[in-house]
Amino acid sequence: MTHIITSLCLRDRGCIEVCPVECIIPGLPLEKHPWMYIDPDTCIDCGACIPECPYAAIFPEDEVPAVYTAKGGEYISKVGLTGRFEGTNHNGTHLVLDTVKQLTAGEVVNLRDDIQPNYDFFKSGPGYGAKDQDKGI
Repeated sequence: MTHIITSLCLRDRGCIEVCPVECIIPGLPLEKHPWMYIDPDTCIDCGACIPECPYAAIFPEDEVPAVYTAKGGEYISKVGLTGRFEGTNHNGTHLVLDTVKQLTAGEVVNLRDDIQPNYDFFKSGPGYGAKDQDKGI
């Protein structure tokens, strides 16, 4: 079983630093792959990434919620969204995401839709090749 990074990810990068098998890759280009991705074939299911995520965006694959009820204020990041998030990541690097939506309290989203993009990123997307273009965002 692998872990899945969902659209709650705002690219903090702490997860990358603690992964013992280096299977978490920042999605690039940002406008097509707005969050971090876990290689399902390499992930050893250790769970080290979960407590490092300040956005609670990482779940064991079989626990990704189909009904996620927002507390209010959190963001989702997906291609096609047009909101803006500005902040700093785990390393203090300024980042801007232009594919986000801020959720309202009680708003429900299906995070299971985020499972397949993790697989696709490595099967038909840039996969580990994105590391060559990584600028720390």
